[in-house]
Amino acid sequence: MITRFEQMKDVKLARPAVLAVAAAEDEPVIEAVLQAKKLGLVTPILFGDEAKIRALLGDIQDIEIVGTASPEESAHLACKAANQGRADMILKGLLETKTLLKEVLNKEFDLKCSPVLSHVMIYDIPLYHKLLLTTDGGMVSYPTLEQKVELVKNAVPVAHKLGIVNPKVAPVCAVEKVNEKMPCTLDARELEEMNKRGEITGCVIQGPLAMDNAISKEAAKHKGITGEVVGDADIIIMPNIEAGNIMGKTLSFFANATNAGIIMGAKIPVLLVSRADRAEAKLYSILLGALVSQQ
Repeated sequence: MITRFEQMKDVKLARPAVLAVAAAEDEPVIEAVLQAKKLGLVTPILFGDEAKIRALLGDIQDIEIVGTASPEESAHLACKAANQGRADMILKGLLETKTLLKEVLNKEFDLKCSPVLSHVMIYDIPLYHKLLLTTDGGMVSYPTLEQKVELVKNAVPVAHKLGIVNPKVAPVCAVEKVNEKMPCTLDARELEEMNKRGEITGCVIQGPLAMDNAISKEAAKHKGITGEVVGDADIIIMPNIEAGNIMGKTLSFFANATNAGIIMGAKIPVLLVSRADRAEAKLYSILLGALVSQQ
Protein backbone atom coordinates (compact mmCIF):
# COMPACT_ATOMS: atom_id res chain seq x y z
CA MET A 1 0.00 0.00 0.00
CA ILE A 2 1.33 3.41 -1.01
CA THR A 3 1.00 5.81 1.92
CA ARG A 4 3.33 8.60 0.70
CA PHE A 5 3.93 10.04 -2.77
CA GLU A 6 7.66 9.31 -2.63
CA GLN A 7 6.84 5.60 -2.73
CA MET A 8 5.42 6.00 -6.24
CA LYS A 9 8.93 6.64 -7.54
CA ASP A 10 9.87 3.08 -6.62
CA VAL A 11 6.93 1.41 -8.37
CA LYS A 12 7.83 -1.14 -11.04
CA LEU A 13 5.49 -1.34 -14.02
CA ALA A 14 5.27 -4.12 -16.60
CA ARG A 15 6.04 -1.43 -19.16
CA PRO A 16 6.28 2.36 -19.11
CA ALA A 17 2.92 4.07 -19.62
CA VAL A 18 2.71 6.08 -22.84
CA LEU A 19 1.99 9.70 -21.94
CA ALA A 20 0.46 12.04 -24.51
CA VAL A 21 1.19 15.65 -23.57
CA ALA A 22 -1.11 18.22 -25.18
CA ALA A 23 0.60 21.59 -25.82
CA ALA A 24 3.89 20.42 -24.32
CA GLU A 25 5.76 23.70 -24.86
CA ASP A 26 5.85 24.43 -21.12
CA GLU A 27 9.08 24.24 -19.11
CA PRO A 28 7.68 22.93 -15.77
CA VAL A 29 5.65 20.27 -17.60
CA ILE A 30 8.68 19.17 -19.63
CA GLU A 31 10.73 19.02 -16.43
CA ALA A 32 8.17 16.76 -14.74
CA VAL A 33 7.81 14.56 -17.83
CA LEU A 34 11.57 14.08 -18.05
CA GLN A 35 11.75 13.12 -14.38
CA ALA A 36 9.01 10.52 -14.88
CA LYS A 37 10.80 9.21 -17.98
CA LYS A 38 14.07 8.94 -16.05
CA LEU A 39 12.28 6.82 -13.44
CA GLY A 40 11.29 4.45 -16.23
CA LEU A 41 7.57 4.90 -15.64
CA VAL A 42 6.50 6.80 -18.78
CA THR A 43 7.27 7.05 -22.48
CA PRO A 44 6.19 10.53 -23.58
CA ILE A 45 4.75 11.75 -26.87
CA LEU A 46 4.88 15.55 -26.99
CA PHE A 47 2.27 17.42 -29.06
CA GLY A 48 2.77 21.12 -29.67
CA ASP A 49 5.04 23.82 -31.07
CA GLU A 50 7.96 21.69 -32.24
CA ALA A 51 10.58 24.44 -32.16
CA LYS A 52 9.72 25.48 -28.61
CA ILE A 53 9.59 21.88 -27.41
CA ARG A 54 13.00 21.07 -28.92
CA ALA A 55 14.45 24.19 -27.29
CA LEU A 56 13.15 23.00 -23.91
CA LEU A 57 14.49 19.49 -24.44
CA GLY A 58 17.97 20.70 -25.34
CA ASP A 59 20.23 17.76 -26.21
CA ILE A 60 17.57 15.12 -25.50
CA GLN A 61 16.70 13.40 -28.76
CA ASP A 62 14.93 10.15 -27.83
CA ILE A 63 11.42 11.59 -27.36
CA GLU A 64 8.72 11.61 -30.03
CA ILE A 65 7.47 15.10 -30.93
CA VAL A 66 4.38 15.76 -33.02
CA GLY A 67 4.37 19.33 -34.31
CA THR A 68 1.04 21.17 -34.22
CA ALA A 69 -0.18 24.59 -35.24
CA SER A 70 -2.36 25.35 -32.21
CA PRO A 71 -3.32 24.19 -28.71
CA GLU A 72 -6.60 22.94 -30.17
CA GLU A 73 -4.76 20.70 -32.62
CA SER A 74 -2.49 19.47 -29.83
CA ALA A 75 -5.51 18.47 -27.72
CA HIS A 76 -7.20 16.82 -30.69
CA LEU A 77 -4.16 14.74 -31.67
CA ALA A 78 -3.36 13.75 -28.08
CA CYS A 79 -6.92 12.47 -27.61
CA LYS A 80 -6.81 10.77 -31.00
CA ALA A 81 -3.67 8.92 -29.91
CA ALA A 82 -5.44 7.78 -26.75
CA ASN A 83 -8.53 6.74 -28.70
CA GLN A 84 -6.39 4.66 -31.05
CA GLY A 85 -4.65 2.94 -28.16
CA ARG A 86 -1.31 4.64 -28.81
CA ALA A 87 -1.37 6.51 -25.47
CA ASP A 88 -2.26 5.31 -21.98
CA MET A 89 -2.95 8.73 -20.48
CA ILE A 90 -3.13 12.42 -21.38
CA LEU A 91 -1.42 15.33 -19.67
CA LYS A 92 -2.53 18.94 -20.00
CA GLY A 93 0.29 21.24 -21.03
CA LEU A 94 0.12 24.92 -21.97
CA LEU A 95 -3.56 25.13 -22.88
CA GLU A 96 -6.90 25.80 -21.23
CA THR A 97 -8.62 22.96 -19.43
CA LYS A 98 -11.82 23.41 -21.45
CA THR A 99 -9.85 23.00 -24.68
CA LEU A 100 -8.56 19.60 -23.60
CA LEU A 101 -11.84 18.39 -22.10
CA LYS A 102 -13.71 19.36 -25.28
CA GLU A 103 -11.58 16.83 -27.14
CA VAL A 104 -11.86 14.19 -24.42
CA LEU A 105 -15.64 14.44 -24.91
CA ASN A 106 -15.42 14.71 -28.71
CA LYS A 107 -17.90 12.21 -30.17
CA GLU A 108 -15.39 11.47 -32.92
CA PHE A 109 -13.55 9.55 -30.23
CA ASP A 110 -14.83 6.98 -27.78
CA LEU A 111 -13.05 8.02 -24.60
CA LYS A 112 -15.86 8.61 -22.13
CA CYS A 113 -16.85 5.43 -20.29
CA SER A 114 -18.72 6.76 -17.23
CA PRO A 115 -21.85 8.93 -16.99
CA VAL A 116 -19.75 11.44 -15.04
CA LEU A 117 -16.23 12.75 -15.51
CA SER A 118 -14.92 13.64 -12.06
CA HIS A 119 -11.78 15.02 -10.51
CA VAL A 120 -9.97 13.00 -7.87
CA MET A 121 -7.33 14.80 -5.82
CA ILE A 122 -4.85 12.90 -3.69
CA TYR A 123 -3.11 14.69 -0.83
CA ASP A 124 0.06 13.74 1.00
CA ILE A 125 -0.53 15.56 4.29
CA PRO A 126 2.30 15.54 6.86
CA LEU A 127 -0.17 15.31 9.76
CA TYR A 128 -2.28 12.47 8.31
CA HIS A 129 -1.08 8.88 8.51
CA LYS A 130 -1.66 8.04 4.83
CA LEU A 131 -2.70 9.51 1.51
CA LEU A 132 -6.15 11.11 1.42
CA LEU A 133 -8.31 11.14 -1.70
CA THR A 134 -11.00 13.79 -2.20
CA THR A 135 -13.65 14.29 -4.86
CA ASP A 136 -14.92 16.51 -6.34
CA GLY A 137 -13.36 19.95 -6.10
CA GLY A 138 -12.88 20.64 -9.78
CA MET A 139 -15.48 19.15 -12.12
CA VAL A 140 -18.94 18.38 -10.69
CA SER A 141 -20.32 21.52 -9.09
CA TYR A 142 -23.38 20.39 -7.13
CA PRO A 143 -23.58 16.61 -7.40
CA THR A 144 -26.91 14.84 -7.16
CA LEU A 145 -27.14 11.51 -5.34
CA GLU A 146 -26.78 9.74 -8.68
CA GLN A 147 -23.66 11.76 -9.47
CA LYS A 148 -22.22 11.07 -6.02
CA VAL A 149 -22.55 7.37 -6.76
CA GLU A 150 -20.39 7.95 -9.84
CA LEU A 151 -17.91 10.03 -7.83
CA VAL A 152 -17.42 7.03 -5.55
CA LYS A 153 -17.15 4.62 -8.47
CA ASN A 154 -14.54 6.82 -10.15
CA ALA A 155 -12.46 7.33 -7.01
CA VAL A 156 -12.38 3.74 -5.73
CA PRO A 157 -10.25 2.36 -8.62
CA VAL A 158 -7.65 5.06 -7.93
CA ALA A 159 -7.47 3.90 -4.32
CA HIS A 160 -7.16 0.30 -5.49
CA LYS A 161 -4.18 1.21 -7.70
CA LEU A 162 -2.52 2.72 -4.63
CA GLY A 163 -2.84 -0.67 -2.95
CA ILE A 164 -5.84 0.19 -0.77
CA VAL A 165 -7.79 -3.06 -1.04
CA ASN A 166 -11.05 -1.91 0.57
CA PRO A 167 -10.96 1.90 0.73
CA LYS A 168 -12.92 3.63 3.47
CA VAL A 169 -15.24 6.24 2.00
CA ALA A 170 -16.67 9.14 4.02
CA PRO A 171 -19.39 11.36 2.50
CA VAL A 172 -18.79 14.42 4.66
CA CYS A 173 -21.34 16.99 5.78
CA ALA A 174 -21.50 19.75 8.38
CA VAL A 175 -22.96 17.28 10.88
CA GLU A 176 -22.76 13.55 11.47
CA LYS A 177 -26.47 12.98 11.99
CA VAL A 178 -29.16 12.69 9.34
CA ASN A 179 -31.14 15.91 9.15
CA GLU A 180 -34.13 16.12 6.80
CA LYS A 181 -33.37 19.81 6.22
CA MET A 182 -29.79 19.04 5.08
CA PRO A 183 -29.91 17.13 1.76
CA CYS A 184 -26.22 16.27 2.01
CA THR A 185 -26.90 14.08 5.04
CA LEU A 186 -29.71 12.25 3.24
CA ASP A 187 -27.39 11.51 0.31
CA ALA A 188 -24.68 10.29 2.68
CA ARG A 189 -27.08 7.90 4.39
CA GLU A 190 -28.27 6.56 1.05
CA LEU A 191 -24.71 6.01 -0.18
CA GLU A 192 -24.04 3.95 2.95
CA GLU A 193 -27.22 1.95 2.40
CA MET A 194 -26.38 1.34 -1.27
CA ASN A 195 -22.98 0.07 -0.20
CA LYS A 196 -24.56 -2.31 2.31
CA ARG A 197 -26.97 -3.57 -0.38
CA GLY A 198 -24.06 -4.31 -2.72
CA GLU A 199 -24.98 -1.60 -5.22
CA ILE A 200 -21.64 0.15 -4.69
CA THR A 201 -18.77 -2.30 -4.29
CA GLY A 202 -15.02 -2.36 -3.75
CA CYS A 203 -15.16 -0.11 -0.70
CA VAL A 204 -16.88 0.52 2.62
CA ILE A 205 -19.00 3.68 3.01
CA GLN A 206 -20.08 5.35 6.24
CA GLY A 207 -22.05 8.55 6.39
CA PRO A 208 -22.95 11.14 7.13
CA LEU A 209 -19.74 12.08 8.91
CA ALA A 210 -18.39 15.49 9.79
CA MET A 211 -14.84 16.05 8.61
CA ASP A 212 -13.31 15.70 12.08
CA ASN A 213 -14.96 12.32 12.61
CA ALA A 214 -13.79 11.07 9.24
CA ILE A 215 -10.11 11.70 9.90
CA SER A 216 -9.69 11.77 13.70
CA LYS A 217 -10.47 8.83 15.96
CA GLU A 218 -10.00 11.11 18.96
CA ALA A 219 -12.61 13.59 17.74
CA ALA A 220 -15.01 10.74 16.99
CA LYS A 221 -14.43 9.22 20.43
CA HIS A 222 -15.41 12.49 22.11
CA LYS A 223 -18.69 12.40 20.20
CA GLY A 224 -19.28 8.71 20.77
CA ILE A 225 -19.08 7.90 17.07
CA THR A 226 -17.81 4.49 15.98
CA GLY A 227 -17.49 2.61 12.72
CA GLU A 228 -14.99 1.18 10.28
CA VAL A 229 -14.46 4.44 8.43
CA VAL A 230 -14.29 6.72 11.48
CA GLY A 231 -10.88 8.35 11.93
CA ASP A 232 -9.37 6.37 9.06
CA ALA A 233 -10.98 7.62 5.84
CA ASP A 234 -9.23 6.98 2.53
CA ILE A 235 -11.72 8.84 0.32
CA ILE A 236 -13.68 11.98 1.18
CA ILE A 237 -16.82 12.67 -0.87
CA MET A 238 -17.40 16.40 -0.85
CA PRO A 239 -20.92 17.85 -0.77
CA ASN A 240 -20.13 20.38 -3.50
CA ILE A 241 -17.35 21.94 -5.53
CA GLU A 242 -16.85 24.86 -3.13
CA ALA A 243 -16.15 22.54 -0.21
CA GLY A 244 -13.74 20.48 -2.28
CA ASN A 245 -11.94 23.47 -3.73
CA ILE A 246 -11.61 25.30 -0.42
CA MET A 247 -10.43 22.19 1.41
CA GLY A 248 -7.83 21.48 -1.26
CA LYS A 249 -6.35 24.95 -1.15
CA THR A 250 -6.42 24.92 2.65
CA LEU A 251 -4.50 21.65 2.75
CA SER A 252 -1.94 22.93 0.26
CA PHE A 253 -1.33 26.36 1.75
CA PHE A 254 -1.91 25.84 5.48
CA ALA A 255 -1.09 22.15 6.00
CA ASN A 256 1.88 21.98 3.59
CA ALA A 257 0.24 19.14 1.68
CA THR A 258 1.49 17.94 -1.68
CA ASN A 259 -1.17 17.04 -4.21
CA ALA A 260 -1.71 15.02 -7.33
CA GLY A 261 -4.83 15.19 -9.45
CA ILE A 262 -6.52 12.99 -12.02
CA ILE A 263 -9.77 13.05 -13.99
CA MET A 264 -11.60 9.73 -13.97
CA GLY A 265 -14.55 8.54 -16.02
CA ALA A 266 -12.71 8.32 -19.34
CA LYS A 267 -11.07 5.19 -20.74
CA ILE A 268 -7.70 6.68 -19.91
CA PRO A 269 -6.58 8.95 -17.04
CA VAL A 270 -6.56 12.66 -17.85
CA LEU A 271 -4.08 14.72 -15.87
CA LEU A 272 -4.89 18.40 -15.32
CA VAL A 273 -1.93 20.04 -13.64
CA SER A 274 -2.24 23.67 -12.65
CA ARG A 275 0.28 26.31 -13.65
CA ALA A 276 0.41 27.15 -9.93
CA ASP A 277 1.39 23.59 -9.00
CA ARG A 278 4.92 22.94 -7.88
CA ALA A 279 7.08 20.73 -10.13
CA GLU A 280 6.78 17.85 -7.68
CA ALA A 281 2.97 18.02 -7.84
CA LYS A 282 3.14 17.73 -11.62
CA LEU A 283 5.50 14.77 -11.31
CA TYR A 284 3.28 12.99 -8.79
CA SER A 285 0.23 13.51 -11.00
CA ILE A 286 2.11 11.85 -13.87
CA LEU A 287 3.22 8.94 -11.68
CA LEU A 288 -0.34 8.55 -10.40
CA GLY A 289 -1.60 8.46 -13.98
CA ALA A 290 0.97 5.81 -14.85
CA LEU A 291 -0.25 3.65 -11.97
CA VAL A 292 -3.95 4.08 -12.76
CA SER A 293 -3.43 3.41 -16.47
CA GLN A 294 -2.13 -0.10 -15.83
CA GLN A 295 -4.64 -2.87 -16.55
